[in-house]
Amino acid sequence: MVFSSILFLFFFLPTTLLLYFCGSRKMKNGILLVVSLFFYAWGEPIYIFLMIFSAVIDYLHGLFIQKYRLTSPFKAKLGLLSSIIINLGILSFFKYADFLIDNINNLMGLKLNTLDLPLPIGLSFYTFQTMSYAIDVYRGKVKAQRNPFTLALYICLFPQLIAGPIVRYEIIEHELKNRRVTLDQFSDGVRIFLIGLGKKVLLANSIGFLWSEIQQQSPAELSVLSAWMGIAAFGLQLFFDFSGYSDMAIGLGKMFGFSFPQNFNYPFVSRSITEFWRRWHMTLGTWFRDYVYIPLGGSRKGKYRLYLNLFIVWGLTGLWHGASWNFVAWGLYFGVVIAIEKAGLLVLLEKIHPIFQHIYAFVIVMISWTLFVFEDLSMSLAYLKIMFGFSGQALGNERFMYDIYTNAILFLLAFLGMIPIWKVLRTRLNRWHKIIDDIVIPIFYLVILVLSTAYLVDDSYNPFLYFRF
Repeated sequence: MVFSSILFLFFFLPTTLLLYFCGSRKMKNGILLVVSLFFYAWGEPIYIFLMIFSAVIDYLHGLFIQKYRLTSPFKAKLGLLSSIIINLGILSFFKYADFLIDNINNLMGLKLNTLDLPLPIGLSFYTFQTMSYAIDVYRGKVKAQRNPFTLALYICLFPQLIAGPIVRYEIIEHELKNRRVTLDQFSDGVRIFLIGLGKKVLLANSIGFLWSEIQQQSPAELSVLSAWMGIAAFGLQLFFDFSGYSDMAIGLGKMFGFSFPQNFNYPFVSRSITEFWRRWHMTLGTWFRDYVYIPLGGSRKGKYRLYLNLFIVWGLTGLWHGASWNFVAWGLYFGVVIAIEKAGLLVLLEKIHPIFQHIYAFVIVMISWTLFVFEDLSMSLAYLKIMFGFSGQALGNERFMYDIYTNAILFLLAFLGMIPIWKVLRTRLNRWHKIIDDIVIPIFYLVILVLSTAYLVDDSYNPFLYFRF
């Protein structure tokens, strides 16, 4: 992973940019497609054919649906159903087959062998993209793409291929055919990319290392405050890891003339869980809203149907994250909380001081991470008991004081990184904007690049958490 990251930074990206901007307008899509296939084949040499198969299948289905959408709605619906079944079939086979086999073995006392297939990188993300394309063609929101290579580029586009954001075809339909990159757009892309790189390498990796150390402590040694610090560290690692990758993808997209949607909007400033999920992994949330929740009836068919729809959506959201019951429990947990908020809790929250709203959201989210991080639900329960002092552990101990002392600056930087402090400072320091824009900001980005490069070269701890989803 470290070698691949260095290769990307020092060879792959500069070479790609050089080829792209030296090529003619007609060649640019071809260059990006070849580079994207090479990029994916570097990590998944076999599964590259699976992704190409998905592109071909959805290209053919899109044309079929477009052809019969108005003249024969039944045939168009069959085409859409065929596309969804094939896409979900591929996703289910690679991601959920062993989960199903394990549950059959447990329920029926059988000893069926699991397939033990490695999960293709980015499968959950690009499957949702291809499904949204077929659905939007059926709905008439977009026209079927007649150039197979252009559709393949949409599916294989390397910046967001591995871990999102989930980009719908309608968002970049025009840019796939006609785009141009201005100097301002390119520099903005570099800025966003560097911010994402810093989040990932400098914050996520460092905080993740702290969580790994706390996780390795025996329950008897773990204090209440250490448990809270540990699960907070995991949540911050997940946030900076995923939002960092999303920022890098969005930044790279801008460099090539694409406008990918925002995926995170400071979720930790939320005052409710409903607000949290409007700010966290926004492209996944809107995907489930537009393609599952609203088609099921949303809130239009009465409150009981509303709650049922919420549980369906959140159960599927949990299952999307992983083939394990802890992810299902994690999704349903949020479904229950959001249902309670819609039933009246949001009204009550609005009547209390904002600080208590933030505390409420923080505690609910921290509890959720215990379900997310431990596949064994009994371990989640045991960790929760420690967090809330039901296991007899001390409130704090020497190990907690050592960890908080040695990581105080890291937590401060993480805190500054998860709140929109720059927007406030930019307004307050407006009279200094010339010095800030011309001197301070360039130095800031240069420091991020230098430090991130040094960490990549020197550090062997460099996971991407969302690769496994």
